[in-house]
Amino acid sequence: MQMSVAAPTPDGSKVTHSLVQFLRGRSYEEIRARMYDNALGTHWWSACKTELDIRNSERLATSLVENSRVAGRISNSAEHMERLTETLLEITAGVADVVQGVKESTRRVEIATYAIIGVAVAQLFYVAFLVFGKR
Repeated sequence: MQMSVAAPTPDGSKVTHSLVQFLRGRSYEEIRARMYDNALGTHWWSACKTELDIRNSERLATSLVENSRVAGRISNSAEHMERLTETLLEITAGVADVVQGVKESTRRVEIATYAIIGVAVAQLFYVAFLVFGKR
């Protein structure tokens, strides 16, 4: 069983094309209203459907280009964040080394302080011995 599809007449395609050109400057709402006001398959319906398809395709193309740009920006931002994270990790490791050095230095300063106190006490006993030893 074979189905036959009626081919549009040359005059019909010219009419549809002319209507599409007419609809070029119209709003979406007006085009949709005209489309729903006309029966499926009429020249008006076909012209409205064609114009809406063209506009939707243009919007889709614009969206794809913009999405590509945004994806590029996101990729660049992710790379930048990765570099910043690496730098932060290096600096944190450096700060940890400095803190470890300060901890070791603090222990040395503590030992030096005990040594100074010990020498001061020894000198006080020596001075006391000198002062009280002469009497």
